[in-house]
Amino acid sequence: MAHASELIADDIESYLREHEQKDLLRFITCGSVDDGKSTLIGRLLHDSKMIFDDQLAAITQASKKSGTTGEEVDLALLVDGLQSEREQGITIDVAYRFFSTDKRKFIIADTPGHEQYTRNMATGASTAGLAVILIDARYGVQTQTRRHSFIADLLGIRHLLIAVNKMDLVDYSQARFEEIVAEYRNFAEQLGADDIRFVPLSALKGDNVVNRSEAMPWYQGPALLELLETVEVRHDQNLTDLRLPVQYVNRPNLDFRGYAGTLEAGILRPGQAIKVLPSGKTSTVERIVTYDGDLDAAWPGQAITVTLADEIDISRGDWIVAADAEVAEASAFDADIVWMNEQALEPGRQVDIRLAGRSVAGQVETIHHQVDVNTLERHPAERLELNAIARCRVALNGEVPLDAYDRSPGTGSFIVIDRLSNVTVGAGMIRGAAEAEGATPGEVDWAGFEVELNALVRKYFPHWEAKDISKLIDR
Repeated sequence: MAHASELIADDIESYLREHEQKDLLRFITCGSVDDGKSTLIGRLLHDSKMIFDDQLAAITQASKKSGTTGEEVDLALLVDGLQSEREQGITIDVAYRFFSTDKRKFIIADTPGHEQYTRNMATGASTAGLAVILIDARYGVQTQTRRHSFIADLLGIRHLLIAVNKMDLVDYSQARFEEIVAEYRNFAEQLGADDIRFVPLSALKGDNVVNRSEAMPWYQGPALLELLETVEVRHDQNLTDLRLPVQYVNRPNLDFRGYAGTLEAGILRPGQAIKVLPSGKTSTVERIVTYDGDLDAAWPGQAITVTLADEIDISRGDWIVAADAEVAEASAFDADIVWMNEQALEPGRQVDIRLAGRSVAGQVETIHHQVDVNTLERHPAERLELNAIARCRVALNGEVPLDAYDRSPGTGSFIVIDRLSNVTVGAGMIRGAAEAEGATPGEVDWAGFEVELNALVRKYFPHWEAKDISKLIDR
């Protein structure tokens, strides 16, 4: 549903042009169980007048049967639409909602808080630019709060908005809010996010969601929606390194051959010199074709079809990059893997790795270390259970072009597929090409060194905190 603008009635074409020019923010709501994620989204849509009358009537009726808010309308039912979700009062699957304001368009992903659905949370976070992490003011930072924060950090989300919810249940206490802020900041010292903001709110009552709350005069900051409208995410995109993984070769007739895909990074223009990987063949861009006509320039996130000046053998899974780009190619890499299957990951098990449109047979060869989501400490592991997160070495049956995830998420991420059931069992973020086996003397296994150092410090200096150990390792 779009923002209700007067231009809709007066000049629909002007309204559509204005709407097209707004930037888009994708964000997720996450956190522990019953922190109020679905209710927050419902309140956000309701108070910003993004709900149709028939939708409001439907959830009002459903609240009498499945609601958890007493006599009040249960706004969580706007996104918790599955029967099992309403019966249990929980979120199971990821629910997406679109809305817009005068300043920006949004796509929200409401993700589950239960540990067993962590894989669904990771799926929702994979395309988000910001995470709204909810914390119940009564309970503070929980295990799932840390887990979801760490996964958001692994997935490269640099904007974390910490919403301390249910402030009405702690009498809108400023002291309680500041206590939770201090607790989370202490944990977040070990995260890479450089933009963390805090807002106290009550999703049920509507305090500080769309409008400022009169119940918390001590909070002088903006409401949640104002933060979402103003956070700067445009600079998060990589506009330097051209990356276009080919998803489909479009050949409708003898006179047209195009290479279709989503531009993951960089800016592409007609006349630009390019190179195809892994073949290394070069050419220039002739046209950038879309359903709405040719483009003068393509930007990250756009689905395009490219025609080239020369006939080159290009297949699904090949990359189109800048002609002078230096891209590593390797048959093994180190990656952070989130394991998503009930059957534990055993090193050496044959799997399929799907990376930027290319499917390659391989295996998780070594588990360097597993991460404890409560303390972010690293410890050795022989296998990975469901929802475990670990740094691993992945070996493939052939060489492929590689990007580090923090440089280009679209080409630096992959999924692990079971070869027998064809089920997705894991998701990973590439950190770099692995050192070749039989490395020359003098090279250091830093991952193993960190695990061993961590264990030694814990043994001989048990009073040290995790952040002190992390600082020592960084040095």
